[in-house]
Amino acid sequence: MTIAATSPPPFKRLLLTGAAGGLGRELRRRLKAYCAVLRLSDIAELGDAAQSEELAPAALENAAAVIELLADVDAVVHLGGVSVEGPFQPILQANIVGTYNLYEAARKQGVKRVIFASSNHVTGFYRQDEVIDATMPMRPDGHYGLSKAFGENLAQFYFDRYGIETVSLRIGSSFAEPADRRMLATWMSYDDLERLVVASLTAPVVGHSVIYGVSDNATTWWDNTPARHIGYRPQDSSEPFRAAAMARQPTIDQTNPAALYQGGGFVTKGPYE
Repeated sequence: MTIAATSPPPFKRLLLTGAAGGLGRELRRRLKAYCAVLRLSDIAELGDAAQSEELAPAALENAAAVIELLADVDAVVHLGGVSVEGPFQPILQANIVGTYNLYEAARKQGVKRVIFASSNHVTGFYRQDEVIDATMPMRPDGHYGLSKAFGENLAQFYFDRYGIETVSLRIGSSFAEPADRRMLATWMSYDDLERLVVASLTAPVVGHSVIYGVSDNATTWWDNTPARHIGYRPQDSSEPFRAAAMARQPTIDQTNPAALYQGGGFVTKGPYE
């Protein structure tokens, strides 16, 4: 259910990249309440434009196309890129070169706020018996996590040098419900995803803020206290799904690195050559 927005919409035009992905599809229908025009971009099929939508397909590694993509945009919700662990070259092009192109386009087009979809895999090699916050050193668990660590550093640089504000969202597991025991700690509901993105867009001052994208779960590995200034207050919890998740996964192999580290199965993927 879409959370009620203020009236009139606070933004004239928002850009949503990665709009054809799982979270992109959710935010596509939700963010229209907060802007007069929602510009949608992806390299995958976007379907037909609905009322108040603009379709603008673009490959993130195409610098010229990305500069055009950010024209007349108030803010960017950047979900675009490779969203899973895998070989380095595709991740390099979409997530590293592509994110650089996006920030350069923001600089050239005068866009002053970016909501960057980072990932919990930036810190995937912390253990599941630890509680960490975003001030602690990064420990990426693969090529994907490395690319998101680069994106966070890029966001810090563009704020320090050019004053472009970013909220880097270390998204956990945002699905309709938790699929397994790990997700009891990492799950974020779609409604909390909307709350997080809207808080990130509308907080008056964010600088470069890093916050974990997670609901108010009873089990948690991430302390969001350092980012409470953006106003995100999750309202959902994985607890109603606990019994079903544990029934699907009644035991855990404590010798499996995926059960020991916060990154789960990502810590065991690769090498790819």
